[in-house]
Amino acid sequence: MEIATKPNKIKTVRPETLEFIILYNQLKGKAFNGNAELAEALGFNSPSSITEIIKSRQNIDTEKLRTFKEKYKAFLDGTAVVPAAPAKPFLGIPMYEVTATASGVEVYNDINDTQPVGHMYFPGIEDCDFALPVWGHSMYPYLENGCWVALKIIHDKKILPGEVYYIEWGDYRMYKRLLIGDKEDEVIAHSDNTTEMVAGRLKYAPFTIKRSEIKKLCLVKDIHKKHNH
Repeated sequence: MEIATKPNKIKTVRPETLEFIILYNQLKGKAFNGNAELAEALGFNSPSSITEIIKSRQNIDTEKLRTFKEKYKAFLDGTAVVPAAPAKPFLGIPMYEVTATASGVEVYNDINDTQPVGHMYFPGIEDCDFALPVWGHSMYPYLENGCWVALKIIHDKKILPGEVYYIEWGDYRMYKRLLIGDKEDEVIAHSDNTTEMVAGRLKYAPFTIKRSEIKKLCLVKDIHKKHNH
């Protein structure tokens, strides 16, 4: 007894279907956002019809392909004007609650070892990178103990003489007003507090730093002083 075998049916994917799949992948997310939107535009009853074409290679009707190409002609030609994505609102700069170490100078903990405790926002600090508190009195009255400072990283290390900076050099991290040194490769770290004395000498005396030793230079852009209640 002979058993009849069914001939293998090989599915033929027509060229217009392959063309549609290629164009679909090019335009998805640009001309349309999903299968539901595209199905409605092409007159399909369900988004699953699009899925069948893309995933299962179900052949598309020639008229549907023509409608697709006509509707999105501007995108295919490269003449479509795509509206720019709305700008994300400025949520503020990260605030790091670092503290000064117990030493003769105000040396701060590394911000890379801490997590932000919040975000600072008020007009004028949009181009700043982060905020740190002030601990100590070396920069009084310009910077008061406990106030928060908005800082902008100066990547090219160019210094504006007379401006106040947060600097990292060697193992030290501190706020200082930087002045031009006697040598081209040096700057003078000046403290605004010139009233406190120890044994007849300035407690916060100026000192010299080599420019090449400055690892991080941040300009003080704005100050948020604590309120006295």
